[in-house]
Amino acid sequence: MSTEPETTESAEPGKPEDAVRSGTSTDGPGADRPSADVPGADGPNADGPDAEDAPGTEESPDPADTTEPADTADSTDTTEPAAAEGSPQLSEAEAELLAQKLERERIEQRKAEKKGPIASGTKLSGPAADLLAAVRAVESGDKPVAAVFDEPRPAPRRPAPEPVRRPQPVPGAPAAPDTPAPQTVDGVRRVLMAGSAPEALAPQVAAALGEGAEELLREDPWQLLRVTGVRPEQADGFARALLGAECRPDDERRTRAVTVWLLEQAALAGHTALELSALATALARQGVPDADTAVQSTLAEGEALVFQDALDEPGARPGTAPSTPAASSAPPAAAGDGADDTEGEEEGEEERPVRVLVGLERYALAEESLADGLARIVNSLSKDPSPEWEAAAAAASGSTAELIRAAAGHGLVLHTGGEASRAEPAALLTVARGLGLRAVAACHTPDGRRRFAALLGAEDPVVTVPGLLAGTEGPGRDAEGALDLDVLVVLDAPQLDVEGAAMIVESLPDGARLVLSGDPAVLWSAGPGRVFADLLAARTCPQVASRTPDPGPLGELVSGVGIGELNQVDAPGKEVVIVPVRDAGEAVHRTVQLVADSVPRALGVPPEDTVVITPGHGGAAGTRVLNAALKERLNPGPGRFGGFDPGDRVAYSPAPGRTVPGQVVGADAEGLHLSCADGAVVVPKERVEQAVRHGWALTAHQAVGSRWPAAVVVLPGDAAQALSRPWVYTAFGRGERHLSVVHGVEQALPRAVAEVTAKPRTTRLAVLLRSQVPAAQ
Repeated sequence: MSTEPETTESAEPGKPEDAVRSGTSTDGPGADRPSADVPGADGPNADGPDAEDAPGTEESPDPADTTEPADTADSTDTTEPAAAEGSPQLSEAEAELLAQKLERERIEQRKAEKKGPIASGTKLSGPAADLLAAVRAVESGDKPVAAVFDEPRPAPRRPAPEPVRRPQPVPGAPAAPDTPAPQTVDGVRRVLMAGSAPEALAPQVAAALGEGAEELLREDPWQLLRVTGVRPEQADGFARALLGAECRPDDERRTRAVTVWLLEQAALAGHTALELSALATALARQGVPDADTAVQSTLAEGEALVFQDALDEPGARPGTAPSTPAASSAPPAAAGDGADDTEGEEEGEEERPVRVLVGLERYALAEESLADGLARIVNSLSKDPSPEWEAAAAAASGSTAELIRAAAGHGLVLHTGGEASRAEPAALLTVARGLGLRAVAACHTPDGRRRFAALLGAEDPVVTVPGLLAGTEGPGRDAEGALDLDVLVVLDAPQLDVEGAAMIVESLPDGARLVLSGDPAVLWSAGPGRVFADLLAARTCPQVASRTPDPGPLGELVSGVGIGELNQVDAPGKEVVIVPVRDAGEAVHRTVQLVADSVPRALGVPPEDTVVITPGHGGAAGTRVLNAALKERLNPGPGRFGGFDPGDRVAYSPAPGRTVPGQVVGADAEGLHLSCADGAVVVPKERVEQAVRHGWALTAHQAVGSRWPAAVVVLPGDAAQALSRPWVYTAFGRGERHLSVVHGVEQALPRAVAEVTAKPRTTRLAVLLRSQVPAAQ
């Protein structure tokens, strides 16, 4: 393993003042990143285009202790990305947003159709019992009152319901207007001025609050927290300016808004719900004097949902379902209604451990819908494979044959492995198409689609997940709204969040096969949930682990990281190079030197084929500073198009949590013109600041799902706290031929690989699925 690159330049870094500084922040709401002492403050979506998080910034401990490190996936500062103007055709981003809107409407319909109370578990007392009683009372139309809940009764297994089909988005249909009316924006601007808040927030506030935003904001100033980036202390200052002496920490409007805000921050960190105790702790940190009352008020207003999930029985094997599945509790039995008859039975039943969770409605219902859809897929396919499948499996070998046999007789199959293992789902797809089945593969990124199509030798059956959901790629849909296919192979499965996974599963017809394939060691999805990890833990379907190793020194290094070992590997062809640095300034200098000179000269890889990966956007060696230095060296210019020039490499975020690499072509009155892997893109000028950033340097979450011929991973000293095994595994695995590590964290790197695993996310999918599908044998 080489420790120095070949270079003709001085190793001394340039002066600090020569570096281009990152953008400054404002003092008003929305200027700063979310507070670090709440669930989700340092999670995967915390590093949006306007985030200011430095990798080495000291942070307060998370009350749930379940958030991801601060390095992260891309998100935007707007509530909903605005649709592109001036074109009669829907872009991919607009079609995806339309599909998401239809999904939310479907969830609303599903909620309205629910007759019974929410699922609850066994004996509770104190705040948890009062909390559940309040929710049940709200559902029945009464005021929240104290109540006693009966023990849940064993319920027979029910078949998964047929999903409600969504109509396929029509690419030529006009997008719904997302821009608020000018008079609404003007009204909001007047309220912001009265509360000494930045007027620039007016469009975002109006979009978040909708029609009547002026009156709503004046009556409830804490509604300002619905704008992405605004923190409670900023909303408190705004409220004090408007309300004066009436502004109190225990104001019901404040406590509800802060509760919802905390749940939104938790979702940004990947949680679909928070445990009640963690939420109460976080509320106390935000100065809410009575957390229980705050949560009950939020539930009573329908802004959140509460759940009680039964956990595995003590001593049970992990992954098995409890003997009594969780079910909705019945109304309290009145005197003389047979309560005495069941008393003996209740005393004889062993109490099961339960947990009480509170979550936002959209993620909670999406997770339930995903569990229902997966159960339908598992139960709808005949378990008797045809002779043709058996013959195809017999012709294959190793884990490829195992995958074919598993897919032949099961509706849902999980496949795990590294980059080289993608050849196995490619072989499965070829077999399925050879049997006359309509088989399609979907990848997380356009680059993933390109690499998988190369394995197949054809691009026809390979699409991207966003394109499949938006209807711009893939086989289309039938009259009922289901995807017109028989087999769907989803690559990069760890990148699926609960909403995206729910949309995919609900779009599959009865009898279809779903194969989820991916590397469980990479970073999890940018959105809420950990679908692939939950399915692996639930063990409700066959799992095929690939035995195909990634080749070469890079494959050996990355495979070692995956099991917690940072090994020194032999790299005779300079596949791996370690570049030690003393400080962040030297790290920036050596990074530019590697990309612009050393790697092209030693390996023949041009700068445009090299990616730089660093833990965060902020800091002295974050993406902002690195991109400024790389632009100055590789494509200097005045930045006359909103900071961009033709030829600049960019990272475009068409939707929160999604990054598409591209290059600036030009700009005009319509907006900034980009050339991306999916084709030409025009970003409206009002969205450029939120949706586009320079893209020579990325975070690991932005880079996941794509690979480049060469990768330069920058580890400045202040990034030590942001490192984890999944982050290092993901970053080191982005290079196909070469990896340079600009190393300034000393022993923090091997310690992170050996000891710092992914922080858990609070989700419900595994529990929900076990109650409907028995564990696989």
